[in-house]
Amino acid sequence: MNDPLEIRGAAMRRDDRDLWAGLDLTVAPGELVAVLGPSGSGKTSLIRAILGLERLSSGTIDVLGERVHRAGNRRIGYIPQQRPLPVDTSLRGRDLVGLGVTGHRFGLPIPRRADARRVDELVAAVGAQAFADRPVGLLSGGEQQRLRAAQALADDPGLLLCDEPLTSLDLANQQAVVSLVGDYRRRTGAGVLLVTHDINPVLDSVDRILYLAHGRFLLGRPEDVLTSETLTRLYSTPVSVLRAGGRLVVVGAPDADDEHHHHGEHE
Repeated sequence: MNDPLEIRGAAMRRDDRDLWAGLDLTVAPGELVAVLGPSGSGKTSLIRAILGLERLSSGTIDVLGERVHRAGNRRIGYIPQQRPLPVDTSLRGRDLVGLGVTGHRFGLPIPRRADARRVDELVAAVGAQAFADRPVGLLSGGEQQRLRAAQALADDPGLLLCDEPLTSLDLANQQAVVSLVGDYRRRTGAGVLLVTHDINPVLDSVDRILYLAHGRFLLGRPEDVLTSETLTRLYSTPVSVLRAGGRLVVVGAPDADDEHHHHGEHE
């Protein structure tokens, strides 16, 4: 079985500086790797490169044994950051999920019984039955995000990319999305790469952490990466990792505005 994701010698340059370089990362079947780092460190660029939307400066990316050349790989599921849909969006919840099911067919969408069944399955899988027939613009951020997760799982992807999927969600909905992703990878063996500014909601589920900062990166288990000593070495300046009320707080990292505007959580 091919690994869901294999990145070799990857570099991404922006305005004559390396966002990161020499990046080697293999995500094994069923593994969840969290990507952390301050704003501008290249977290979203990494996701876009895997999706084929941005070209690497050097190196290669393989998804399930196939080289990434261009956008549009249906073996990759993508959950974007939660951004509220316009209130007047007339699409129903199940229509949003349906875009993931029928999105690859050209021409006018002709409803097929198998498609409707698949949409029902996905809606049930994310616990969205109660609001699937309401206009998406009237749904809460958490409800919209559950539907986006259902849309991302429509093709049974072997790799799931999540770009800050928990932003602006309350704790209950954060836990719901984390649990959906966890259930899916355990059931299917899919690999997951999850970008987050706050490690706390996913800390118990994470196998490894990729930490990007100032053109450098660290990759390792949470207990190895999230230490004062390790982050001090990465940032080349004193950084403290504190535990407060069961949450991790990073203090003293450069980009202090980024690091602290989420109550000291990772940006």
